[in-house]
Amino acid sequence: MTVVPDRTVTKGVTSSELLSVIASRELVGRHTVFAGIGLPTLAASLAHLTVAPGLEIVYESGVCGAHPSHLPETIADSVLITDAEAVLSIPALFGYVLQGGHIDVGFLGAAQIDRWGNLNSSVIGDWHRPKVRLPGSGGAMEVMANSREVFVVMRRHEQRSFPAALDFCTSPGPDRARADGIRPRGAGVTRVITDLGILAREGVGEELRLVAVHPGITVDQVRSATGWDLEVADTVDTVEPPTADELRLLREDVDPRRVYLR
Repeated sequence: MTVVPDRTVTKGVTSSELLSVIASRELVGRHTVFAGIGLPTLAASLAHLTVAPGLEIVYESGVCGAHPSHLPETIADSVLITDAEAVLSIPALFGYVLQGGHIDVGFLGAAQIDRWGNLNSSVIGDWHRPKVRLPGSGGAMEVMANSREVFVVMRRHEQRSFPAALDFCTSPGPDRARADGIRPRGAGVTRVITDLGILAREGVGEELRLVAVHPGITVDQVRSATGWDLEVADTVDTVEPPTADELRLLREDVDPRRVYLR
């Protein structure tokens, strides 16, 4: 019998708010983050106001040290340039910043992720006749290969998003890359934040394992929602729910216009 997880979010807190807050806490002690648009932007912006005040946020459009007056709606939104520390050409951003090893954390999203942290953001189904065609890699392969570590935020923790085998591998993690003779710089995916909990791995040679669950979620529920035999840490923590201060900052300072909060 399949156990269906109770995905009821803490009273008054949306899924976007929950994931943004939890992801922001993971940025403590980090100095540079390559942030994508959406939840990664929310998380990085909140972390800058809370656990990582010195955080430098870098965007794929070439903006480094972004201090926008309000949240960008796209990666090319001109508001990103406002008060930015620097705006680089794309060759400079990828050639010197990313490949130079200057990014602590790359934030990526994906439609699917497997036990080794490989990502699919290209197609669901067969490559030649896909059920869904997705945006593709963009700069995700460079971010995966060159960031010291990668965080992934997944809105829905379910078997089709966490399959035993990806429908397509868009962004290979270091284990898969090394098997093909490539030696990436970073550790690959080290944190996955979902609506059920947190998965983690230290780096090459390790599978993702469950290290924390949200209040009201059980280990069995997470394992049932995962498409492989998920490893579980010896001690599984319960995630502290978002605080009133975190929610106030997120709603009133980070995204008062509800660009991404929903």
